[in-house]
Amino acid sequence: MIDPNSSHQFRFKTRSRYNLVVDQGLPSEEMSNRYSKNDKPVSGTPRKLKELMLKSDNRICADCGAPDPKWVSANIGVFICLKCSDVHRRLGSDISKVLSVTLDEWSDGDIDSMVEVGGNSYANSIYEAFLPKEYPKPKPHSSNEDRTKFIRSKYELQEFLKPSLRIVSSKMSFKSCESGKNFDSSFNSNNSRKAADMGEFIGVLRVKVIRGTNLAVRDMLTSDPYVVLTLGQQRVQTTVKNSNLNPIWNEELTLSIPRCYGALKLQVFDHDVFSADDIMGEAEVDLQPMVTAAMAFGDAKLLGDMQIGKWFKTSDNALIKDSTVNIINGNVKQEVFLKLQNVESGEMELELEWIPLDA
Repeated sequence: MIDPNSSHQFRFKTRSRYNLVVDQGLPSEEMSNRYSKNDKPVSGTPRKLKELMLKSDNRICADCGAPDPKWVSANIGVFICLKCSDVHRRLGSDISKVLSVTLDEWSDGDIDSMVEVGGNSYANSIYEAFLPKEYPKPKPHSSNEDRTKFIRSKYELQEFLKPSLRIVSSKMSFKSCESGKNFDSSFNSNNSRKAADMGEFIGVLRVKVIRGTNLAVRDMLTSDPYVVLTLGQQRVQTTVKNSNLNPIWNEELTLSIPRCYGALKLQVFDHDVFSADDIMGEAEVDLQPMVTAAMAFGDAKLLGDMQIGKWFKTSDNALIKDSTVNIINGNVKQEVFLKLQNVESGEMELELEWIPLDA
């Protein structure tokens, strides 16, 4: 439970006990109406759900990794296999509402709940943010005892969440407007006014472009690379590194994060004097794990060093390895290692830092 007198408190709206979305302070009647109007049953597999199922992270069970899951926990927002669905069902519908993708009727509210969460990667970035490396996560053929122990620890006991975030009800949803998801948050009145004064920005993103490795050749034998970062209408870039396929920049670039934010877009170009600059690869950085964690934990300067979130590597993103969000010396930071896309070679190393508006 969160101490109501704590300066770091954030309130939750509840549709079921472990539904992770931060409340904006709406009256309880209005919050109730928001969900009760979405109880109309939908026959067959809805289009939105089918689209969600196509994401690579949703093609395996969120808990054991079994392929082709046909069940979901609608309130938690994860796709699960038949064996794990049996364990979820035993937890009770107040913790996990189990539905079949193909056999059950879905209400609009259940569909919206799944879409808002975004699937297994987003949910696991919250529920497994503090999963110890040595903790035995079940496999597809694990025993029912091992499977039950893990699922109860993950969802019922919430052992892999930070203790102060072990909540009675919620569905934490700091979502990108660009991806069609809601972005809900609980600001205090001072931060709300500051955000309004800054054009509805919610924070500042400092990106340290550290280095590039094995970048593509675009001139005779080498390239003159520079990096461009784009967030919405904002665009910043590094200096040019002449004749260098393994450049070291260590340059800090700053962007403001709007309330409705999309992915941070990274592009590497080869500088040419007499012709248009050639593209040397690109990648996107999902800001949601860092923004979600930073806003949920509050003032990082009052907390010790710890991991508070994670962006998982999947076949749908450019990550080379999982990217953790950490509090380091009172600052929220995230190391990101990217494989450049749509190019024959190249990797990039970045460090992201969240800076609150009142810093």
